[in-house]
Formats: sequence, structure tokens, C-alpha cells
Amino acid sequence: TTASRALARQVKPSGSGLLIDFPRAAQDIIEADPDDRVYYMVSTPPGEFILGNSQMPQPPADITEPRLGQPYLYDGVVRDKSIGANNEPPREVNVRVVALYLAYGEPGKPQRMLVQVARSRASREELARQILIDTALPLSLLIVLMSVIVWGGIRGGLAPLARLRSVVESRAINDLAPIRLEAAPEEVRSLALALNTLLAEVRDNVNAQKRFISDAAHQLRTPLAGLKSQTELALASATVHADPELQARLQRVHESANRSAHLVSQLLALARAEPEAALAQSRSRFDLKRLAREVAAEQVPRALAAGIDLGSDERTDDDDPGEAPIFVLGNAMLIREALVNLVDNAIRYAGRGASITVSAHAQGHDAVVTVEDTGPGVPESEHEHIFQRFVRATNEGNGCGLGLAIVKEIVERSSGSVTLQSVQPQGLRVTVRFPLAG
Repeated sequence: TTASRALARQVKPSGSGLLIDFPRAAQDIIEADPDDRVYYMVSTPPGEFILGNSQMPQPPADITEPRLGQPYLYDGVVRDKSIGANNEPPREVNVRVVALYLAYGEPGKPQRMLVQVARSRASREELARQILIDTALPLSLLIVLMSVIVWGGIRGGLAPLARLRSVVESRAINDLAPIRLEAAPEEVRSLALALNTLLAEVRDNVNAQKRFISDAAHQLRTPLAGLKSQTELALASATVHADPELQARLQRVHESANRSAHLVSQLLALARAEPEAALAQSRSRFDLKRLAREVAAEQVPRALAAGIDLGSDERTDDDDPGEAPIFVLGNAMLIREALVNLVDNAIRYAGRGASITVSAHAQGHDAVVTVEDTGPGVPESEHEHIFQRFVRATNEGNGCGLGLAIVKEIVERSSGSVTLQSVQPQGLRVTVRFPLAG
């Protein structure tokens, strides 16, 4: 804009025309820099060329009524003949143009003059590139620094939540005790209070369910025991009076009473197995091999009555020199209950004429108890579901589908594991593992 006004000042009216006071030396200075060329043109609309580069791009068509003295800026292309050499065609140069309309002539008859000055955009683009290059590294470092600061701020802000998450994740699955507020960061104390309220509600609900199961089982035990006694007396009387039909009916009633009594006992065992707090408080170090041997001996009369051969296998290997005790840490009463359920389950489903072997040995860092029978076994497809409550592999027998569920509940809460494996030619092996006590 300044250049166009300066050029306009060199144009003076002369009679009916214009006088351009623009020395050739000044023109040479303007056109000397090949990288930052300046083009100019003076004309009188509608297009009478006076001075400069006649290839100057015209103002945009939307400038229909230009205001005198107001500069108009636009981009265009100049065909510069001076750049070409050896008869090469003129080169097109991208330029930024400023156009300025001025008045000249007599006061009563003013005429318009158009002064245009254009400058090559090459130097401006080079300057922009240089500025970009000079600022790219500082900006990149600034972005990295700001990212680190933001990341640190976010991480610091979320740190209390991470600590509370660690407190929650470290709890056992059935640990419904309140979160200690002194262990919770100040920033998430309200969240910890809300969690404690939820835990209290869940704990009350679980305890109510357990009390209901325990109370219902205790209430059912007495009438079921009386029913069993009465059916036994009635069976004896029917035998004396030689009434086969009555005897068969009483036998079915007696079997139903036995199944109901067994279900009640299993429900009580399951209710005892679930509270992990009680399990943790009664942990002790005991000999698992001796416990397995005692359980097998206790179940021998039931096995003989069912026509099953039950015995113990005293395995010896490098980790277990025969009679050496195998110590584990846990609730001996509940683990006894689990082993009793394993043997009881085998007796119920193995069938008359089968054999059951109970063994205990050390293997690496584990104490291992196996209960293996030669009964019909369990199909491989049912191994995954057989530990669910009230699921039985077969409808035969008088089980209630809780035995293996109780075993799994007790074993897993004692930091152990239980697996099933089919044996050949037929049978099932149940393997229970506990960590050896240090």
C-alpha cells in the first residue's frame, strides 16, 4: 500500500495527460532482486496503459464501484518476460497486488487513475517457511512438555482412585468387611463411605440368606429323623406280617426320608463352608494324610453296606517318603467335610461291586488327595458343570447334587483346587490340591 501511494505521488497531471516522474534508475532498483521482484502499472480505466508491466492482473470483477484512495488487495499471476532466457516463454509469477484508484485532472472534470503494485510471493512464502522451521522445534518441545505436565496432573489426580482400587482388589471375594477409612485417600473418602454402605447391605442380605438356610435345615432335621424312625418301625412290622406291597411302599417312603435328611445335612455343610471370615479365623496346621486315612476308615461301613470295596493307598515317591506327614494350613473340620463328601459321592454313584481308593501324597509344593472309583464315571462333557449346585451327572442314586459343590466351595476357600479326570477302562478320579504348609 505504501509503495502504491509513493508511486501515485510520482504521477502528475500535464495538460490533458499525465506526467510520470519515475527515473529509470528507480525502476532498475525495484526490478533488481530476482527473488523478490516488484511489478507496477499505471493506467487510466477502462484500460489505457501508461507505465509499467502491461500484464498486471486486473482487479476482481466484484469491485464495480471502487472508492478513491482505498487500497484493494488481491492475488494474481504476472507473466514476466524478463525472467525467461534464450527465447523461452515468459514465466508466470504468483504475486500479491494492491490496487489504488486516484483522481486527477481539473476540479470540475475529475478523471480516475489506477495504480497497481505487485510483489512476488516467493520471498513471503520463504519467510513463512523459515518462521515455521524456526518455531517447529520450540513448539514441539513445548507440546511434549505440556503433554508431560498434563499427564502428570491427570495421573496425580487419579492416584487416590488407584489406591482405593488397590485396597478393593486386594480383598477376598467374600470379604464384605467395611473399608477402613484411614486406608482410603482423603480425596475419595466419600466414595469409600458409599462402598461401605453397599457392602453393609450386601453383607446383611447374605447373612439373612445363610441364617434362613441354617434355621430351615435345623427345623427340618427333627421331623425327618422322626419320619425315618417311624418308617423303620413300620418296615419291621410289615416284614413280620409278610405284607410285600406295604413293605415296598414303606421302603420308598424311607428312601425319600433318607434323601431329605441328606439334603438337609448338605445344606448345613454348605452354609458352614461359605463364610470365609469364619474359615480364616479357624485355620490351623494339620496332617492331611492322616485326615484322609481317618475319613476313609470312617466310611468303610457304608461302603460295605453298598457292596463297595473302600481302601487307602499309601503312595511313596521322592517328595513323600511313605509315612511322612503332609502338613497343610486350613480349617481341618471343613476340609474333613470336603473329603467326606468326596467319598460319600463315590459310594452313592460307583455302584455295587465297584472299588474306591483314597490316597494322599506330596507332589512338589502341593499336598494331593485323590479319590478314585471304578464306577460308571462322568462324561467328559459334564466335568465343567458337575461342580454346580443341584447338578448331578445321572438321575440314578439318592444324591441331591450338592456334594461336589460343597467340595469346590471348601477347597477353593482353603487356597486349593479340585479337578476331575476319567480313568480307563471306566471310573472317575477326583484330585484335590492344597499348598503345603511352610
